[in-house]
Amino acid sequence: MTYSDEDLVKQLPGFKNSYMAVNGTELHYVEGGEGEPLILLPGWPQTWWAYHKVMPALAAKFKVLAIDIRGMGSSHKPMEGYDKKNMALDVYSLVNKLGYRSVAIAGHDIGAHVAYSFAAQFQELTSALVMLDTPHPDPSMYSLPMLPIPGLNYTYPWWVAFNQVRHLPEQLLAGKMDIVMEWIFSQMLQDKQCVSEFDKEVYVGAYNSADAIRASSAWYQAFGQDIKDSESYPKISMPVCAIGSTGYDMLKVALQHQAEDLQLFKLDGCGHFILDEQPDIIAHDIIDFLQRLRTP
Repeated sequence: MTYSDEDLVKQLPGFKNSYMAVNGTELHYVEGGEGEPLILLPGWPQTWWAYHKVMPALAAKFKVLAIDIRGMGSSHKPMEGYDKKNMALDVYSLVNKLGYRSVAIAGHDIGAHVAYSFAAQFQELTSALVMLDTPHPDPSMYSLPMLPIPGLNYTYPWWVAFNQVRHLPEQLLAGKMDIVMEWIFSQMLQDKQCVSEFDKEVYVGAYNSADAIRASSAWYQAFGQDIKDSESYPKISMPVCAIGSTGYDMLKVALQHQAEDLQLFKLDGCGHFILDEQPDIIAHDIIDFLQRLRTP
């Protein structure tokens, strides 16, 4: 079953769906709350719904905008523009059109790539950056193993390579993304119930078409350009909060060289999808981090 954003937003009182033409495409986002703006960017294979467990708590303190990034969910799926530098321009255009002069931005997975690129490019506009379990692509990605490493307790990221292959993923997987979703969430969660069957149906509905698979694969196909762009970014000057579980060590290694003001938090007892497994802790850490920045 496919659930519309209208169906989903009814489960979050005080939130509404919005759309904005930006940078040659159109973004869908869900907004709610009052106060200083906080941008939330999700990653693969999820949508804005990835933040649904933390959005009410965050909206009690901030103006929350959970965005379907280019190619995701109800946002448009153009043929080009999936390098994270350009996807950050999508978000910048949205922020600019909404009239915000300063925003905090948070991202998980692919969304963290976009959030980092946004902060690196628009430092005067970014009051704070929150990175959730994933650093921005850098040259170390070229060393990812082609084969699973015997004896190492980790989830072999085969999809990073598979999604690089142009045209093939959508030909093989259109109408079959339920198989991928089931495998990903069974392998990358410790508490398998934290992503419900309902949640999986939401994500399958968002990714099951050939266009959706083509667009989401394009996020991965842009990694080479993302790595090149990362080498031109200046050091991040605003406060950065990095919260990681399986990605903690990668965040630590990357951000200790990229950020001038870094706070690191390690989560135990959960997998990659920390917004699903530890929503209360994530919401608390983000609120505490941002509110402490307000204190002189």
